[in-house]
Amino acid sequence: MTDPIADFLTRLRNGIKANHRIVEIPASNIKKAITKVLFEKGYILSYKFDEAGPQGVIKIALKYHPVSKTPAIRSLRRVSRPGLRQYSGADTLPRVINGLGIAIVSTSRGVMSDKEARQQNIGGEVLCYVY
Repeated sequence: MTDPIADFLTRLRNGIKANHRIVEIPASNIKKAITKVLFEKGYILSYKFDEAGPQGVIKIALKYHPVSKTPAIRSLRRVSRPGLRQYSGADTLPRVINGLGIAIVSTSRGVMSDKEARQQNIGGEVLCYVY
């Protein structure tokens, strides 16, 4: 697999389109960090890291509206990819849908949302957009 983050986002996207409650994804440190950011920002219901097997698995419970059954995540888009990395300074971090969505950024202080990176005045690699 050449782009594990794109695979992570695609598995989430497919789970949402199929109305699954739980999605299982092979684990890695960057995927765990992205999962934590999604949970902190309220895009997923819960998550669990299982150490089953040599690599481990991330189990993510997807979040839906209780009445209309619409998913909390409307769109997941990969920005920086192996063929074309996208870096941004603290002053040029993107605003997703004018602040309604988040951009997940990999910085020197770990993976965080664009708002947190702006508050800490650090830039980094823009991994994906979520809204």
